[in-house]
Amino acid sequence: MRAGYMSTNEPPVLSAGTFSGPTEFAQRFRDFMAVAAAQKWPHMVWSDVNFEDWPLREKAVVEALNAWAGPGRKLTMLAKRYNQVTLLHPRFVQWRGTWSHLVDCRVVKHLDDSEMPSALVGPEWFLHRRELTRSIGVFGNEPRVRVELTELLDECRRQSSPGFPATTLGL
Repeated sequence: MRAGYMSTNEPPVLSAGTFSGPTEFAQRFRDFMAVAAAQKWPHMVWSDVNFEDWPLREKAVVEALNAWAGPGRKLTMLAKRYNQVTLLHPRFVQWRGTWSHLVDCRVVKHLDDSEMPSALVGPEWFLHRRELTRSIGVFGNEPRVRVELTELLDECRRQSSPGFPATTLGL
């Protein structure tokens, strides 16, 4: 099996490197989700301006999230806006409604769109899009980089407010 491509029976082996383009970014994200599910990562942080071009609408991603979800798990999402999630990712929105007790969605207002990190951080691995327009970035498990990215996302979380409710009440 080539690194970066999923088999139906086993998760991919995560590696370190760079990616270029939305297709490679999406595949790295799928790989990370498959490993998060297989290893039952206790916590993940996702961060993006609006998650517009993340593959959250895909059945395989939602299946990986279902396999990951369980007692002691936590997903923190940081975004400037969640409107694109609602419009473009109905499978994820449905999943989020079911598992809302595991998902903490936060709105980051203190950064401009161009300053908002686009990243996924898990207990040992990270995926970081450093250049959004061309979807260029790095992924790996180097502790120094992961810690720096975690600190950046923690600061975003500290200055954020709750957002993207799991349900909306009509009047």
